Amino acid sequence: MKITCLVENTKRREGLGTEHGLSLFIETKAHKILFDMGQSELFEKNAKSLDVELEDVDLAFISHGHYDHGGGLKRFLTINQRAPVYVNHYAFGEHYNGIEKYIGLDKSLQKEERLIFTDDIVVIEEGITLYTKLTVNNYFSPTGELMRKEGVNLLKEDFRHEQYLMLEENGKRVLFSGCSHRGILNIAEEFQPDYLIGGFHFSKLSLDDNLAEYAGLLDRFSIKYYTCHCTGKEQYGFMKPRMKNLFYLSAGEEFYI
Repeated sequence: MKITCLVENTKRREGLGTEHGLSLFIETKAHKILFDMGQSELFEKNAKSLDVELEDVDLAFISHGHYDHGGGLKRFLTINQRAPVYVNHYAFGEHYNGIEKYIGLDKSLQKEERLIFTDDIVVIEEGITLYTKLTVNNYFSPTGELMRKEGVNLLKEDFRHEQYLMLEENGKRVLFSGCSHRGILNIAEEFQPDYLIGGFHFSKLSLDDNLAEYAGLLDRFSIKYYTCHCTGKEQYGFMKPRMKNLFYLSAGEEFYI
């Protein structure tokens, strides 16, 4: 399995653009997969620089209903004419940061025929499974002022629109999580994969004993973590010496599993 980071807040090489967002290109033995699409058309520009053919993608996934992960959906549907796009059926809901800033997806796209709406557990085929619900809810999830709107009411976000992609190949279980809003500690304990790739949503946390404790809790598991995006570079730097297998994933980086 080969994983290429198309879009992230930082970059590994010159000639690439950056933005607050995430997009990953995954090559397995059987499929070419796009996991998230950043917030703009930048994923396409960076893909061209990295010699990634988005036209060849045959499966696509949006991890949750925020603009920085699904903002490139309209462009993807134009440049790729065949891949189904799996998105949770709550993803096109009203998602806000605070009471005024809408951070959801483009609602004009929700009736596109290639969208496949998911919930709970969806087995796409052997070795490719989507999960939405968690049974583990033991740990703090730093979600700040993220809200959802129901009717005229703004409520604390419950992230029912978030989903996690598990790929299994060559005896390895690889879990992809866009932002881990339900708590990276809960997700790690629930699935305990060999690799966990995605954001930890720690960027607003102080560099203190609490973050040191979280690093220690994550380090209990035999998981290799490739983190990015909403984890925060300072937070990553704080956790790195406290964890055996923590790595940062920037735009332009490629690695094999």
